[in-house]
This record gives sequence, structure tokens and C-alpha cells, in this order.
Amino acid sequence: MIFFRYLRYVRVLVTEDDEDLRIAVEAALRAAGFAVDVAADLPEADEALAVNAYDCVVFDRMLPSGDALEYVHNRRRAGWPVPVLFLTARDAVADRIAGLAIADDYLLKPFAMRELLARVGSVCRRSGAGVEPDSVLRHGDLVIDEARREAWRGQRQLALTGKEFIVLRTLIAAGGRPVHRKDLIAAAWDELVPPTSNVLERVVAQLRRKLGEPPVVVTIRGVGYALG
Repeated sequence: MIFFRYLRYVRVLVTEDDEDLRIAVEAALRAAGFAVDVAADLPEADEALAVNAYDCVVFDRMLPSGDALEYVHNRRRAGWPVPVLFLTARDAVADRIAGLAIADDYLLKPFAMRELLARVGSVCRRSGAGVEPDSVLRHGDLVIDEARREAWRGQRQLALTGKEFIVLRTLIAAGGRPVHRKDLIAAAWDELVPPTSNVLERVVAQLRRKLGEPPVVVTIRGVGYALG
């Protein structure tokens, strides 16, 4: 699996009407460290784009409500700057040229998931979601060194389990923004963890004890957690 280290939480919108492919792409992106929202058609994508800021958007080109190429073209004419990656089975040279004239990348189906992750990472960086020059993440007096897998609060080194380290790293990478419970579970476990499981809550409780006072992990009711 490919992993990326980002200066902040990188958010991607995936618009794909094939449910099986949409689920697979969402799971792969979450496992690679991205925050992911999904839409099954252009109206759902339009609604998500109206309320959220994304570092890039992945569009299946041919959707039930129309060609995403025309949708993106109209948004571009209105000044929309978000990088776009098209997924499509349309492999004619004219189609590829038309797609690349509007979008930032164009990936033909079927594709290898590793290639998709690499291309999404590349496209996201064009929006300013740059890869960190080293492995150190900071939030207030919290410091994580990913290369050494060390975590500190002030001058005190924290003895964290693997799951605690991943949860804390994900929260720090979010830069104080709330992180969805499902995103934390996807980062530290996998998609097979039942949504009703309390494994995350147990790890967060342990993490809070180890972080000590003053409290830094905040519960966002109905959403997940954030660093205060």
C-alpha cells in the first residue's frame, strides 16, 4: 500500500456510479491516508462541492446524469480551480485529448489501485496539499516523528501502541479540523470493523490518559474527534 505524508489532512471527493468500484476506491484512498467523500452522480457531487473544500475530485466520466467532462468544463469557465482526475473506459485518442484539456489527469479503466493512489497523490499536490519535507508533524506541544515512530508532548515522550500512534498522527495531520470516526477507523484498522464497534473509543480513552493534562483530544458529537 502507498502512504503519503501531508502537511494537512488531504480531502478527496470520488464521484462514481458503479457501487462496487466506488466502495473499492474509497477504501483504498482511506487506507492510504486520504479523507474521502463519495457521490454516485453529478447532483450529489454538486451538493458536496457546495459545502466542502476538496484538494482534488475524482470523476467517473460517464454518469447517469451526463458527461462529467461537460460538468467540469462549465465549472472551470466559472473559475473553479480544484484539480480533477477522470476515470473512464473511453480510450479513444480524441477522448483522452478532450479529457486532458479540461482535467489534470485521465486514467483508463480498468486500472491498478496502486496507480490510482499515485495519480490522486500527484493531482492533490497541485492544489497545495504538499508532501511534508520531513517526517515531523506538530500541533501545539504535540510532536510526532513518523520516521522514528516517536511521539512527544512537550519534553515528555509518549509510550503509544501502534493504534494510538496512528490515531494521534491522523488527528495532528488534520490540523485541528474534525476527523470523522469512520476515517480514524479506516486509518488504524480496516473497512471490516463494524460501525457499531467501540474499538476507536477505547483507543481514544487510552490516548487521552497518556496525553495527560490539559486535555487535547476533543469529542465532536455526531462526527468524531479533533485536537483542541
